[in-house]
Amino acid sequence: MNKKKLFLLILSLSCLFMLASCGQKKPDYTAKEAETALNNGDKIDGKTVSFTVTDYSPNSAFGYNLMTGKDLNFVSSDNPGVKKGAKVIVKVKEVKSLMGSWIITYEDLKEE
Repeated sequence: MNKKKLFLLILSLSCLFMLASCGQKKPDYTAKEAETALNNGDKIDGKTVSFTVTDYSPNSAFGYNLMTGKDLNFVSSDNPGVKKGAKVIVKVKEVKSLMGSWIITYEDLKEE
């Protein structure tokens, strides 16, 4: 009987650990890795990027602009509802280069 209880306990704990790890997905890139990939000519459309908002401009020419890295501008026409210093993860929709900066539209913003 003790072996059966031990087996059920181990099985229950295993299921609990598997459920806890579901939904915790590591982003594809950090801001630094994304910027390096873009500078190397790689496409990051559809990938996730985690970054800290180092500057925020709610009325830039591109809309709401979350800035990070050397030349990364994550832009949206919708208010992201985050402040400078926030740690976020976004899914990249489209990337354009403009005068040495990367203009990146995104979706699915999640604050860490």
